Amino acid sequence: MQISSLIRSRRSIRRFKHNTISSKDLSSIIEAARWAPSGLNNQPWRFIIIKDRDSSKKISEFTKYASIVREAAINIVVCLKISCSYDREKDLMAVGACIQNMLLQAHRLGIGSCWIGEILRRKKELSRSLDINKDLEIMAVVSFGYPKVKAKKAVRLNSKRLVVAIK
Repeated sequence: MQISSLIRSRRSIRRFKHNTISSKDLSSIIEAARWAPSGLNNQPWRFIIIKDRDSSKKISEFTKYASIVREAAINIVVCLKISCSYDREKDLMAVGACIQNMLLQAHRLGIGSCWIGEILRRKKELSRSLDINKDLEIMAVVSFGYPKVKAKKAVRLNSKRLVVAIK
């Protein structure tokens, strides 16, 4: 699929089939994430891969989007490695790029995904619950699985409304 088609057709998927995701496809998603740009090539992202239902249920207790997390075949807790960080704002953007790469690669493989950002409201509690090293700060949970339903068509603002100035 052409990159522009891939970008335009990707949607957040919130309902998943109970199929498993192969290790090969999971590795492919992590590999795509790994190649995201980062300032000074510091690659500040780290991943905690959650495959078992009990751990997914545990994570789901920290978000109002619990059903998405519980239904997912895999949940990836995306973290910022604090000791690798040299500029927090740049590193946050790098982690966002890393997540976008994951979403696009999953979509290319026919795997649905949903970026759960709302969970950050309780990230300290979630970190304690998962016994995450203090050098890792949770940035998101991304849920992956094969789509149960077809995604709805998306609407985007016209680019003319988004460009505020040309100088």
